[in-house]
This record gives sequence, structure tokens and C-alpha cells, in this order.
Amino acid sequence: MPHEFEDHTEVTVGATPEQLCEAIATGPGIDSWYLGHSKVEPHLGGTVRTDLGGVVLQSTVTAWEPHKRFGYRMPRGEDGSFLALEWHIEGRGGGSTVVRCVASGFIGSDDWEAEYDSLKAGVAFYFHNLAQCLTYFPGRTATPITAAQPRTGALEHSWTVLQGGLGLTGTVSDGEQVRLTPHGLPPIEGAVDYATPDFLGVRTSDGLYRFFPGTGGPRASMVVVEHHIFSDVDQVETERAWQSWLAELFA
Repeated sequence: MPHEFEDHTEVTVGATPEQLCEAIATGPGIDSWYLGHSKVEPHLGGTVRTDLGGVVLQSTVTAWEPHKRFGYRMPRGEDGSFLALEWHIEGRGGGSTVVRCVASGFIGSDDWEAEYDSLKAGVAFYFHNLAQCLTYFPGRTATPITAAQPRTGALEHSWTVLQGGLGLTGTVSDGEQVRLTPHGLPPIEGAVDYATPDFLGVRTSDGLYRFFPGTGGPRASMVVVEHHIFSDVDQVETERAWQSWLAELFA
């Protein structure tokens, strides 16, 4: 049956309130850790518009106190479902900042538990992305890189192929080293910073590299890469190189 929810997440990062506000309340800032391409009108009643490659999500700004609080809410769907996020920023001594995220809403479908679990997994992953962005790349913005390829076989097979392409086997743990050189790109060396049944993340000196085997939602049949690169790259050529890497891996 339908279900209301509210979840709280908190982390302390080595960034200033101004840098954190830039990361969560501007388009380039959001693009540096979240999916798609976003545009923000930072004022009460403004919009947060995120283009997911043809699917556009639009929310209304419900709270705006610069460097302190930022909130926005999606409109209700036909079944009454909606999602709202509110960010609270608190500066601390020594250049650190506490950020709290309250995710609340309503799930209108009968299979609410599965949707809720998927939502919680996504919120946890992207909150981790935000913390990594602010901790290792404070004050910088990234070029978002996305590519997708239809997956072949069962989910377990997709994980095996994907991990093999990264030089990983078996159960993956944080800190494992990753080295690869997709054709047309410079060598990539980094370490696993996130590993769950839904997501695999690798952090390098110049970016956050994210891999999805196709576990649910509108991309359930696709293997997706979704990177945030904090160095000077050609977005079109880099996305083409990663698309080729996926196509060869899952041929």
C-alpha cells in the first residue's frame, strides 16, 4: 500500500559553506556529483531542472537561505508520489562544514517497499558522491560524462563483465586499485571508493568514475557509466571513448 517516508543523512566535509552551497544550488555544482545536467533558479518559487538525456525532472524551490538552507520538491505524480529534498548547511571551525539532507515524500504504488529501497540506495550513493566531490575537489566543478550500453544476460553476468573490464574480480572492497586505458583516453588509475550491489565507484586524482550494471528503474536493461571529471576534457570525445569501451566490453 502507499507509504510516506522521511530519511536524514549527515556528513562533515572539508569545505566551506560557500563551496557547499555552490555544489548543491548551482547547475555546474550539481553536475559535478549528480546525474544528468541541471539548471537552478536559486530563489523561493524558482526551479531545479534536471535533464536526464530526454527525461526532464523539474522541481520547485521551497527553501532558500544562501549558505544555510536549500530545498526543492517535485510535483505529485498521478498516484500521488513525490520527492522533496532539503539541505541544511552548518559551518564549523577549521574550514569544515556539516551538511544534512532530509529526503521526504510519498510513494503511491502498492510495491512501495521496492521503490523505497531503490530510492534509499540512490540517495545514499549520490550523497556519497557529494561528500567525495567536496572532500577531494573542493571549489572545483566537473565535466559530466555519460554513456550506456544494453546489458547482455543476467545482472550477475553484467557485474562480472563490468568488474573484469576494471581489472576486478570477486567481492569488491573499498580501496582496491583500478587501472585501465580506454581507447582514446589517457591511462586511468584510482581506487574503489564505493561498492554495493547497485553501484561501483572509482576515485582518481582527476575525477569520480561511476559504473551501474543495470539494477532497476528506467535504465534496468542498460549498463551505464556516469563520470565527473575535474580536469580539462572534451566532453563529446570522452563520452564517445567510453561508449566504445562499453560496446567492446559487452559485445
